[in-house]
Amino acid sequence: MLFKKLLTLVFLLTFTFNSFANTPTSTGIFKNWESFTAEMEGKKICFAQTIPSKRAPDTITREQSKLFVTFRPSENIKDEVSLTSGHDYKASTVIASSGSTNYLFSSEKNFAWILNDQEEKQFIDVMKKSTTIIVKAKTLQNAETADYYSMMGFTKAYNEAKKNCT
Repeated sequence: MLFKKLLTLVFLLTFTFNSFANTPTSTGIFKNWESFTAEMEGKKICFAQTIPSKRAPDTITREQSKLFVTFRPSENIKDEVSLTSGHDYKASTVIASSGSTNYLFSSEKNFAWILNDQEEKQFIDVMKKSTTIIVKAKTLQNAETADYYSMMGFTKAYNEAKKNCT
């Protein structure tokens, strides 16, 4: 799990700062989601991503929020769910929900992910059926943020990313 967590952090840091050897290439826009392929150190990576349709509160200055599902076939990693809310997280405060279903994310600095593979698969199933996912988190200063993600187009973007890395 720790190895997977470190790989995710490296991937997201690299993606966020656009320092890929090859800039990610869009493979399709599907309503509110987009799928991409990229190469990092000669290894293919595919992912679907979205940005929130609403962020709260407006009074907190932060970077862009994003929700990802990533595939890295050379490392046998698939269905990896991760996100950033644009701020450093207070430890263990990131929760994604749809209706009454909640998923706790592990966090480090400004990235968070689900550590359990089975929970990731369950969360992806929820994403496919939901219209909105709400991510609530706390900043290091204990302020609560909320990001509202539309799931419109998720299944098609997810399938495209998965297909491109199979």
